[in-house]
Amino acid sequence: MSERKKELEIYIHIPFCVKKCKYCDFLSGPGDEDTKAQYIEALCCEIQEKSNRYRQYEVTSIFFGGGTPTAVEAKMLCRVLAVVKERFDVKTDAEITIEMNPGTVKKEALILYKKAGVNRVSLGLQSIHNEELQRLGRIHTYEQFLETYEQVRAVGFENVNIDLMSALPGQDMESYKKSLERVTQLIPPPEHISAYSLIIEEGTPFYEKYEQGKLDLPVEEVEREMYHLTKVYLKEQGYERYEISNYAKPDRECVHNIGYWQRKNYVGFGIGAASLIENERFSNGEDLQEYLENPCDCEINHQCLSVEEQMEEYMFLGLRMCQGVSIKGFYQSFGSTLNQVYGQVMEKHIKNGLLEQKEGWIRLTEAGMDVSNYVMADFLEPDI
Repeated sequence: MSERKKELEIYIHIPFCVKKCKYCDFLSGPGDEDTKAQYIEALCCEIQEKSNRYRQYEVTSIFFGGGTPTAVEAKMLCRVLAVVKERFDVKTDAEITIEMNPGTVKKEALILYKKAGVNRVSLGLQSIHNEELQRLGRIHTYEQFLETYEQVRAVGFENVNIDLMSALPGQDMESYKKSLERVTQLIPPPEHISAYSLIIEEGTPFYEKYEQGKLDLPVEEVEREMYHLTKVYLKEQGYERYEISNYAKPDRECVHNIGYWQRKNYVGFGIGAASLIENERFSNGEDLQEYLENPCDCEINHQCLSVEEQMEEYMFLGLRMCQGVSIKGFYQSFGSTLNQVYGQVMEKHIKNGLLEQKEGWIRLTEAGMDVSNYVMADFLEPDI
């Protein structure tokens, strides 16, 4: 390239799944084959039409999320990826991820993904215990996960993430520990593990049960023990924690997600997909029918972020990362020092042992990670 291009990440939303899980509040749901085919057509149209805006960018990562992307035929997803590669300047070694759930993908599909250029797979396991999976409303068993994992490896994928969840209904410390142990003992073990606590979201079946007092959740003390066990155990197994809920083997961090936390430019395609381009946030509408009828004119909620809003995002997203926020990077971005803008906030939390300043970075301490939402909320009101 004669002139260095800016980096761009691409997110592609596939809103379909076999059945919605009881805790899920994502923009997703079942769909018939005709609707799926129409959606893929609309998606390709949107990508082709909007690609002209991004000629000055080089794509460093592509992420198919959902829903369950693999609820759509493999050849359809491969077609979407081909359109992206045709219309965008995609870096040769770009990270290309597809989320998939066990039981929704066959070996033939995995081979197609690999040939199309997918080089990272994210598997939604959540638990190794079938009774826990059933309570969550998952469509797969642990045995189906093992079969899918074996096929993923047999096809040649060498960068695999596994999602795990803690604080589940009916879960105790022993059952959660077994999930951690089994996942890390897979041969070969996954390169990346995302370990989340269950969050009860309004509008989900779990929320209704929770409101009625019918959801048997672990007490807060046990949930905290699970959280600490995750950190300690995964470190012992060679996984470095690089973000509040994400752990990776050396050099296997998720490029795409780091881009979100570092506020890199990204564009989202498909219903509900969000974008951040040169400090302007916008998203696509969430109405499926409207999107199918007019996929190229579906953007809503355009917001040009003020400098103050950019600073806030820089802090509360950056502090999710274990390395924290670069003091030099903040000054280069905004022309003000961290002390000028957030001196009082930082002093308060450093004094309380929740933040630390080290080697040019400001970051959450171990204690700060435990109460990260409380600390980050303070950065939403700068001292200017």
